[in-house]
Amino acid sequence: MKNKQDKTSLEEKFYIASQWQLMWRKFKKHKLAIFGGTILSIFYFITIFCGFFSTQDIYKRHTQYIYAPPQRIHFFDEKGFHLRPFVYGLKRKIDPVTFRRTYTEDRTKKYPIYFFTHSDKYRLWNLFPTDIHLFGVKSVGTIFIFGTDKLGRDLFSRNLHAARISLSIGLVGVFLSFILGCILGGISGYFGGTVDMVIQRVIEFLISIPTIPLWMCLAAALPPHWPPIKVYFGITIILSIVGWCGLARVVRGKLLELREEDFVMAAKIAGATDYRIITRHLLPSFLSYLIVNITLAIPSMILGETSLSFLGLGLQPPVVSWGVLLQDAQNVRSVALHPWLLIPGLFVIITVLAFNFMGDGLRDAADPYK
Repeated sequence: MKNKQDKTSLEEKFYIASQWQLMWRKFKKHKLAIFGGTILSIFYFITIFCGFFSTQDIYKRHTQYIYAPPQRIHFFDEKGFHLRPFVYGLKRKIDPVTFRRTYTEDRTKKYPIYFFTHSDKYRLWNLFPTDIHLFGVKSVGTIFIFGTDKLGRDLFSRNLHAARISLSIGLVGVFLSFILGCILGGISGYFGGTVDMVIQRVIEFLISIPTIPLWMCLAAALPPHWPPIKVYFGITIILSIVGWCGLARVVRGKLLELREEDFVMAAKIAGATDYRIITRHLLPSFLSYLIVNITLAIPSMILGETSLSFLGLGLQPPVVSWGVLLQDAQNVRSVALHPWLLIPGLFVIITVLAFNFMGDGLRDAADPYK
């Protein structure tokens, strides 16, 4: 009897659940989507506190450790297991013929890793000055988890700070393209006529232009004397110029389909304005698709910024983004000798895959026919 009541209660919850509750139940069953969402949550959490998670200042130069390889974290030494992890020091050797630097572990120097250490000063969220880092070694030692670059700067700290730019530019760019796509697509689909023809011809013109050359031309038009923050928003606007076209076409098609429905006619009879009908009735009727579109559009924005910065037409040093860091890996020789320079590219791949996994899960959860 009790089991029957529990079953009935579950069925009642299913039938009275809202659309968002049904979507969440289906989304939880998509393991890859949950995995992708978890990875993205970790990435964005780290970027918010990137100064705390980094081990040192991103502009600090270690001239004795140029192109130093990543240091391995150890728990064992000749005496056995140690509960506190540690890294060995690096011993540099320069080839007298090729002048190539090689590094080996110096077993005579062992640097324990401590948590909540005091190291280089930074400003948390550019507001609160502090020098506390999640982990690190004492000032006499070095710790390069991802190695160093051509100037001896720690790539682990630089990758964390670069993630803040690359991940946020995707959110800001998609937000702008989402607003443009919804507004222009809504106007085009709802009113039709001359307005629809003009907007659709503009969309066709923008789509017909090759994406990379268009980005290159617009990015090259940015004044070279602009400060990094202006360049950041300039790149974001450039990425949004083309990103809204696909969404606008989908919104137009949906509104052409829905504008003759009974609920739209009822809203007109009730005296609702065109703006209210579009924003409060038509767009929310396929909001689940819009959310999925946002999720799948963010990776394109991130790849766009990375491509522009990699080509030297986007963000420029001293600003750090994954694309800027990848500029050091533009030739085969650098990659062959220093493969850790490709770590930013690995982060880009993981981020794009995570967004795609989550987007697939949202799409399946929002599909009413599954």
